[in-house]
Amino acid sequence: MSEYYNSQRVKGLYEPKSTEPFKLSRSKIDLFLECPRCFYFDRRLGVGRPPGFPFALNSAVDHLLKLEFDIYRKDGTKHPLIEKYGVDAQPIPHEDLDKWRHNFTGIQYLHVPTNFLVFGAIDDLWQNSQGEYIVVDYKSTSKDEEITELNKEWQDGYKRQMEVYQWLLRQNGYKVSDTGYFVYCNGKTDLKSFDAKLEFDITLIAYKGSDSWVGDTLVESHKCLRADSIPDAEFDCDYCNYRHAAQKFEVT
Repeated sequence: MSEYYNSQRVKGLYEPKSTEPFKLSRSKIDLFLECPRCFYFDRRLGVGRPPGFPFALNSAVDHLLKLEFDIYRKDGTKHPLIEKYGVDAQPIPHEDLDKWRHNFTGIQYLHVPTNFLVFGAIDDLWQNSQGEYIVVDYKSTSKDEEITELNKEWQDGYKRQMEVYQWLLRQNGYKVSDTGYFVYCNGKTDLKSFDAKLEFDITLIAYKGSDSWVGDTLVESHKCLRADSIPDAEFDCDYCNYRHAAQKFEVT
């Protein structure tokens, strides 16, 4: 058991006595909201949830969308999708955009009350005629129904994701629109044949976010990591429920 535990140790664990800023990603903030116990195991004890398989097709769609929107960014024109939905926005260049898009750097801000260096990687950045920056996130899936709104419980994480990005931009001194957009690509499954290509229906979904919860959540997650005891499990956490069920049959 100890050999397995040590093999699962992850870097960058929280040390209560350290004075160095602690890097906390947007996804780990969401992990805390999902289950403080899993968050504590991950960031304090170094036992993360089992990793999921990478979504290579999703990554490919993200990459191609960035290339496509960058063409209009360079030309200073609106993308046809923006024109179609009548949105007051266009992709704009920024000297830090490449860094903000990078998963391991992203846009960062040091939250002084917790000494957390919060970061997150955005997909795209637009701007409206009022000079407000607009956070844009790309999503891809394949569903039978047309996707026109984020009305599923599991999509709440998408909304929080955008709100953290809005918060990060504001903390860096930028004027940010409350309304962000999801470029949602839905793979078609009703075509007659594959023909070595995958086609998508693409919708633009507006979302009015509120980042008022972020600061309080950082403070609460900080308290969680500084505690000497492991938090209680969330009632509906599948991972905690699995561990609890397995322990009944383990021989110690």
